[in-house]
Amino acid sequence: MKDDFCYAGERFADIQMLRYRLDGFENLTLRQKTYVYCLAEATLWGRDITFDQMGKYNLRIRRLIEAVESSLDSSCEQKQAEAVRVYLKRIWFSNGIHHHYGGEKFEPGFSEEFLKEALRRVDAKDLPLEAGQDVEGMMDELFPVIFEPDVLPRRTNKADGQDLVETSAVNFYEGVTQQEVEDFYASLKDADDKTPPSWGLNSKLVKVDGVLHEKTWRLGGMYDSAIRHIVEWLKRAAEVAENEEQRQLIQLLIAYYVSGDLRDFDKYSVKWVESHEGDIDFINGFIEVYDDPLALKATWEGLVEYKDREATKRTKTISDNAQWFEDHSPVDGRFKKKVVKGVTANVVCAAMLGGEEYPATAIGINLPNADWIRAAHGSKSVTIGNITDAYDKAAHGNGFKEEFVIDKHTLEMVERYGDFTDNLHTDLHECLGHGSGQLLPDADPDALKAYGSTIEEARADLFGLYYMADPKLVELGLLPDQEAYKAQYYTYMMNGLMTQLTRIRPGNNIEEAHMRNRALIARWTAEHVDDAVRLVERDGKTYVMILDYERLREAFAQLLAEVQRIKSEGDFKAARELVERYAVKVDPMLHKEILQRYEKLNLAPYKGFLNPRLVPVSDEQGNITDIEVDYSESYEQQMRRYSKEYAMG
Repeated sequence: MKDDFCYAGERFADIQMLRYRLDGFENLTLRQKTYVYCLAEATLWGRDITFDQMGKYNLRIRRLIEAVESSLDSSCEQKQAEAVRVYLKRIWFSNGIHHHYGGEKFEPGFSEEFLKEALRRVDAKDLPLEAGQDVEGMMDELFPVIFEPDVLPRRTNKADGQDLVETSAVNFYEGVTQQEVEDFYASLKDADDKTPPSWGLNSKLVKVDGVLHEKTWRLGGMYDSAIRHIVEWLKRAAEVAENEEQRQLIQLLIAYYVSGDLRDFDKYSVKWVESHEGDIDFINGFIEVYDDPLALKATWEGLVEYKDREATKRTKTISDNAQWFEDHSPVDGRFKKKVVKGVTANVVCAAMLGGEEYPATAIGINLPNADWIRAAHGSKSVTIGNITDAYDKAAHGNGFKEEFVIDKHTLEMVERYGDFTDNLHTDLHECLGHGSGQLLPDADPDALKAYGSTIEEARADLFGLYYMADPKLVELGLLPDQEAYKAQYYTYMMNGLMTQLTRIRPGNNIEEAHMRNRALIARWTAEHVDDAVRLVERDGKTYVMILDYERLREAFAQLLAEVQRIKSEGDFKAARELVERYAVKVDPMLHKEILQRYEKLNLAPYKGFLNPRLVPVSDEQGNITDIEVDYSESYEQQMRRYSKEYAMG
């Protein structure tokens, strides 16, 4: 049954907007609600940082198109005007002018002439003019970025054999080559340092007068105006934190924002992974490196969450048995942790999404990323329950499974177990997969370079897939029976071999790390155990057929062992060969078929979320008496409000 609440009533391009509920928020205390509110404000202030990181012209183009769109009326040519509106909605969604997932630059859909004419209606004070620049000068600078296909065509280029820095539009580097970046950060590393910082994580590397230097993202440095507001709201949050542990954690984060010192970030990360008191937690800062082609620079992201205590019983069972899973992993003993430390996992409700986590968001997170911290102090994982719930409700009854699942028997199995096993695989991926294994003592954590993110995601997915079929999960009460895992195996292989291609434009390669990971696993196993899984044709349509689920599990184990070896040894050559062979190229004939079948379903391949609005209620003395949750904002209302209220100066 479709739940109409999750639909936000907005669909455009390849996007469907959804809502997520804050179930149980009303049961939090006033202090907890206020704590969530302050953290939420700190989360929303990172929005413009993410826009700027995704491309140096993004903020100015957003402001330009916002001003133009506001000036459009019925006298304008309506087809062109509608194209402007869609273009603006896509910019809002993707934090810039490139597709949030595929990375290709948007085609405007309106002409230069229309935009020039529309600009005549706009007051110059509302336009993103640089100092001393007139409207003509602005157009000369920004129009090529908007209209010319060869100008900054890809947000993050990962094509083998190219200079990935010079050919990527992300705003992490300026005036430098890939080799210069790699040499610069290699020179900072000390082989004897057992607790190395994540060099380059929070800075832009630029060349000035032939000299390389970093512009650090901190208070008083780059992004100062936004970070000042983030720090201000973090200070307010500290005043209403649930406990002293949370207050100390926030103080460490503020100290890092002030100094920009990556060793301060490590102090904060250690404290964060060891902090377990209270129901509320958050992520705030420069965290994940997926958007950097060299996997060094982190995109700003924010998430505020509170525990779903009932659902967390599932993840607690997993984390309590982490050592058993590590000991029984099919990887070489040299790469296993002898003692698994600090593995914790919770199912949470998202209360606010920000930066790279908004409007599209992850369904699970495992942090911190530094290997030495994970080895010495452990990791924390979350599955975001209210997000997965919204996805599940939106998917039911839309015809997708009926179109792509091979037969009625398999469809019934997927319908019976699919949502449950999807969530469990996410738990295993985040809690155990990312937290498993270890690097050899002399391995460089950055050795896999551009292939590191794909290999890491494949490692975590394979760990989860391997254990999905283990009788231990039935023994622990995590699966109802020994047949349930087959639903996950089938949908995973179907996605990796076929249906994720709905997200790829014809002629494009697979670029995004998670998609590459799924393709790698599915294609490698299909090639190596074609007696167990294969693509077949029925009535002119291609389907996945799994003939031997146990044999498929053996293949997952074999690939997991190799992927862990690559990670543990830092084997760049093997990582490159594996990714380039299995994870990048697209079969054009299969792709065409999948797109045609998907188009008939009239579905949007991508989903994103509107945030609820948290509204303080105060008494006559100005004291907060409650925090109300408002779900009424439309997509445009929310985006325009954010652009106005959380603008980086």
